[in-house]
Amino acid sequence: MEFSDLVHAVQSLNAEDAFKARLTWEQWKSLSSYLSQSELRAGELLIKQGETDRAMYFVGQGSLHVFMTTAPPQTSRIAILRRGAVLGEPSLFGNQPRMASAEAIMPCTIWALSGPRMEELSQRAPALAMEIMRSAGAVMAIRMRAALTHQMPLV
Repeated sequence: MEFSDLVHAVQSLNAEDAFKARLTWEQWKSLSSYLSQSELRAGELLIKQGETDRAMYFVGQGSLHVFMTTAPPQTSRIAILRRGAVLGEPSLFGNQPRMASAEAIMPCTIWALSGPRMEELSQRAPALAMEIMRSAGAVMAIRMRAALTHQMPLV
């Protein structure tokens, strides 16, 4: 998958919680060098509830099922995220356990921005890093408001 396809997917996603970064094409190209691309098979976990890692993900292709496991082992579906969505954005703000799991529904192409790469970006391109954090924070706030309104768990 070409990086330009990811940018188009992110910019064209029509969802309330879309990642609406105000980036120029040059800034997107700069960001690309801080992202790592990976492929997921259907049924493969991207994020596991309870684990601590510091990465935010962009869905380039495919879709993911976001769910929470409660006791006794029951699952609550939180969301289906499709091409252009972001997930895992709270991990950029702190090193806390993941609140939910994310599993590929179909084969997916994922682009990851790890915490250490975000820190490196903030040193080299602070304005770009600030816009990424602002946009990730906006996604998180929209999801938190929706969760509180619907008494759903936060992703």
